[in-house]
Amino acid sequence: VLEFNARFGDPECQVYMRLLGSDILDLLEASIDSTITELKKNVSWNWGYAVNIVVASGGYPGEYTKGLPIRGIAEAESIPDVVVFHAGTAFKDDRLITAGGRVLGVSAVGETLKKALDRAYEAVEKIQFEGKHYRRDIGAKALL
Repeated sequence: VLEFNARFGDPECQVYMRLLGSDILDLLEASIDSTITELKKNVSWNWGYAVNIVVASGGYPGEYTKGLPIRGIAEAESIPDVVVFHAGTAFKDDRLITAGGRVLGVSAVGETLKKALDRAYEAVEKIQFEGKHYRRDIGAKALL
C-alpha cells in the first residue's frame, strides 16, 4: 500500500466500514490503549463488494441551493443491504433538508459488484430532492 487516505466522513471510508466485520470501537480503543497489536489478529472483514454513490446538490462543487426538502430515505434503506449516510443534511421544522454539496452517500453491499451497484442505484432512485445529481458511471469500468 502506497497511500491510504480516507477520513470517516469520506465516501471511501463508508464502503470500508460496510465490509468491516469487527467492532470499530474496539479497534479505536485498542489504538488509543496501544493494544492494537494484540487485537489485529482478530480483525475480521465481511466477504463481498461494497459501493457508495454520492448524491449531491445541483451545481456542486460550485454554487448550489440549500434548504431543499429530501424524501425517500426510508424507502431507499428498505432495500436489503443498503445504508444511507448523511453528509450535507439538516432538520428544519421537522423536515429533512439539504444543507451541503455532498448531501448523502448511498451505500450497498452484495455478493457481486453488479448486485451491490444495482442495489445502490435502485436506492438512489428512491431519494428525491430538487436538483439531485449523482454519477451514473460508478463501478462501470470494473464490470467490463
